[in-house]
Amino acid sequence: MKALNRKLLRDLRLMWSQALTIALVVASGIAGFVTTLSAVESLAAARERYYAEGRFADVFASVERAPLSLLSQVRALPGVAQVQESTEFIVRIELPGVSDPILGQLIGVDRREPQRLNLVTVRGGRFEQAREALAQAGGGAGAAVIPALVSEAFAEAHGLRPGARLTALIDGRQRTLEVAGLALSPEYIFAGLWGMPDLRGFGVFWVDREVLAAAYDMEGAFNRLALRLAPSASPERQQAQVLADLERLLAPWGGRDPRGRRDQTSHAMLDNEIKEQQVMGSVLPAIFLGVAAFLLNVVVGRLVATQREQIAALKALGYANRQVAAHYLQLVLAIVALGALLGVTMGRWLGRLFLGLYAEFFRFPRFEHEMAPWLVLLSVGLAVGTAVAGTLGAILATVRLSPAAAMRPPAPGRYRPTLVERLGALPGLRRLLRLGPPTRMVLRNFERRPWRSALSVTGVAAAVAIVIMGNFFRDAIETIVDTTFTLSMRSDVSLWPTEPVAERMRFEIEHLPGVRAVESSRYVAVTLVNGVRRERSQIRGLPEQPQLYRIIDVDNREVRPGAGGLLLTDRLADKLGLRVGDGVRVEIQEGRPRQVELTVDGTVREMMGLNAYMERRALNRVLGEGDVASGFAVALEPGSEAAFLAAARGLPRLAGTFSKASMLRNMNEISARNVRIMSTVLTLFAGVIAVGVVYNNARIALAERAWELASLRVLGFTRGEVSALLLGELALVIALALPLGMVLGWALVNGIVDLLKSDQFHFPVVIQPRTYAWAALAVLGAGLASALVVRRRIDRLDMVQALKTRE
Repeated sequence: MKALNRKLLRDLRLMWSQALTIALVVASGIAGFVTTLSAVESLAAARERYYAEGRFADVFASVERAPLSLLSQVRALPGVAQVQESTEFIVRIELPGVSDPILGQLIGVDRREPQRLNLVTVRGGRFEQAREALAQAGGGAGAAVIPALVSEAFAEAHGLRPGARLTALIDGRQRTLEVAGLALSPEYIFAGLWGMPDLRGFGVFWVDREVLAAAYDMEGAFNRLALRLAPSASPERQQAQVLADLERLLAPWGGRDPRGRRDQTSHAMLDNEIKEQQVMGSVLPAIFLGVAAFLLNVVVGRLVATQREQIAALKALGYANRQVAAHYLQLVLAIVALGALLGVTMGRWLGRLFLGLYAEFFRFPRFEHEMAPWLVLLSVGLAVGTAVAGTLGAILATVRLSPAAAMRPPAPGRYRPTLVERLGALPGLRRLLRLGPPTRMVLRNFERRPWRSALSVTGVAAAVAIVIMGNFFRDAIETIVDTTFTLSMRSDVSLWPTEPVAERMRFEIEHLPGVRAVESSRYVAVTLVNGVRRERSQIRGLPEQPQLYRIIDVDNREVRPGAGGLLLTDRLADKLGLRVGDGVRVEIQEGRPRQVELTVDGTVREMMGLNAYMERRALNRVLGEGDVASGFAVALEPGSEAAFLAAARGLPRLAGTFSKASMLRNMNEISARNVRIMSTVLTLFAGVIAVGVVYNNARIALAERAWELASLRVLGFTRGEVSALLLGELALVIALALPLGMVLGWALVNGIVDLLKSDQFHFPVVIQPRTYAWAALAVLGAGLASALVVRRRIDRLDMVQALKTRE
């Protein structure tokens, strides 16, 4: 073994604890990079694979009722490659022993003709048996039991297996559904009601098309279309043209505004999750690798300073500058290699963990963790590049150091009164800033190396900021839930009829058990147009003074729509290029096609969705209808929800019910646990940073000041007094880092929120006091652990060795 290699191994053995803490920081950065991006790549790969295998459509449209003969005209549209029609309805579902309201999406499957688009995949390889079960339903609308394929997530949430039975309210009649199999579809990878992760409250059911058509008088007709577009050199322009042509063709049949894949609910939720994790996978590793570069710079710089004589001897013995520089570069690469090994291993494990969390929301036939070789190479390459860049100055110092200069001891440091001491010399501050000798020694050493001190404080502050960011998501989600379900939605249950009804239905609901108050509203699907900009939305008509459903902005202030104009969310107004006072064309997507011109009366910063609001009676007048409502918010007496829901099932025109308490329970089962896991992982990573910075600073300070500390021990200072001098610097670093870290955490959260802003969500920047406290405690704990280790080394200080003087 070469002499330099033996020296390298000896150096690593002597500084093993410092090398390990730095390697752990590097590992945290690589693990964060690999974890998030491998999970994102696996999610994206599973999506693209399933979209191809399941022939996921490019365009979706709804109509009231259109004849099958219209399909030939749809197929003839330029750019259309395949067309899949279907019959679909939303119904109320009842399960034995379950009182919570459940909604189901019934989709008719043709048992004689195979699907062309949005293919249904039956889990467990029982597709033929399931199709045979569906074929047994050929008895028409009067079939006693209707076999159905059930979405896998819903079935697992309720423990449903083939042969289980449930009840569906189909066209006003209670019908029995029998589970024939569990199924998946590329159209419902994310199967949630209104974009909410409610696995218990919403399910998809594929039944025989003839049975569903007979029940709703849809023989020879359809109400849903899915289109696959032909390959094109300009897909966006082609899709825009197909959407325009399809809208004109479907308008006479009550056609809804057709939409592309980008606006399909499941795809939008999946795409939004991928974009969010790409942001997280880029920001966090950059912080970790930056801290690792700083630590390596400090450690290698200190090593070069303490090995001046060895460097001089190596050069005097004939080693070239490049060999000496390569030796120290190998030291850096050895530490990074250990960090890379740990980081890739940890990243693979955490990536699989995150994928398991995704699997509860996003359902694929095959969902495996994939860690592409390029991802590993990129993460390791970034770590190596950052480490080399951070230590380049210290390594080049070995090249510039001549043997003669290296043989001489380094020039003593220049000490002078610190800023605090100079301020204390002023007459008015003399008593206030009176400092004892130990405090002056701590401050002088801290101020003597301003760059190292500043970077140490910044490194610990970065740890505080990461803990804050990790726990911010818990605070934000709690704020969103509290704002949505407590401040805004003050009702207990919401009801909506099969179609808009006279507002006097409110009086029927008031007579149901346990009702305290009922508030009616009107919803209508629209397309808002300003010049060439178009956005789909829904106008929600509210009472003049709403009490059970209020509009609450991100600052928890109530906002009410004007007397006759529109109130838009700020994101919707920005996308349309609208300001208060501007006019906007509103294309009504309900009933007969028509357009109206409305004025934007105001904007509101809401947390979720692209929403539009009006006063209900004003909306009724715009639509040219009487006193009509399409939804009812109900406040109940405590403990009366079960009785109310049971009575509400008897309302013949009721399409569905929504229970706030049920939704909250179902969301918290998964969301709260996932947030806890994420917060724990980020807190552990932040603890690694804090330990790495504090411990390495303490070890370097101990090595540099061993002679001073040993001299003080000889002069009669106790171990505790000597330790206080060194650990006082660590305490000063942490004391300065805590407030700075809290400011950096707030800034980091704001930056992340801006990057994560989307049509679906706008996270409020809310950081609870407990989050700041937890961040401070986590970093203080890491600092205390490091201090105890360093204190132990101070107690074992070899004074004879430390007091040897270089001549």
